[in-house]
Amino acid sequence: MVSIRSITTENLEAVLNLSVLEEQCGFVSTTSESLAQAYVYQDTAFPFAIYDDETIVGFIMMGYYKEKEYYTLWKLLVDKEHQHKGYGRRALELGISFLKENYQVKEIYTGVSPGNDVAKKLYESVGFQETGLFENNMLEFRLQL
Repeated sequence: MVSIRSITTENLEAVLNLSVLEEQCGFVSTTSESLAQAYVYQDTAFPFAIYDDETIVGFIMMGYYKEKEYYTLWKLLVDKEHQHKGYGRRALELGISFLKENYQVKEIYTGVSPGNDVAKKLYESVGFQETGLFENNMLEFRLQL
């Protein structure tokens, strides 16, 4: 069963060892970069390990973007050994539920790098739509709940 769980001393090393395929490196931050951001933005970042039963298969981080006053899907990474098994979609659904249950969000934003068609297709499959804004070399997407 797929779940998202807090990053702890017990699972930190496994989370840090997650990686993507070489051709995906330009689209996603490493988990160490993401956890550094989560530390700096600890009041507004919500990082989780993605588990399949007791195996860590990925990383997701939701957040609150104070400057724009909205919640975001900030990071999503499925380890190269566990891709194409539905983990990204399920983790995305769980992340959305986390924000809905804890913050009563009405919409969630994310960005997609041009050329990252896999992410675009995944986000669109759960209802994200392009807003038309291109900022910080990313296409903005919004999910209205």
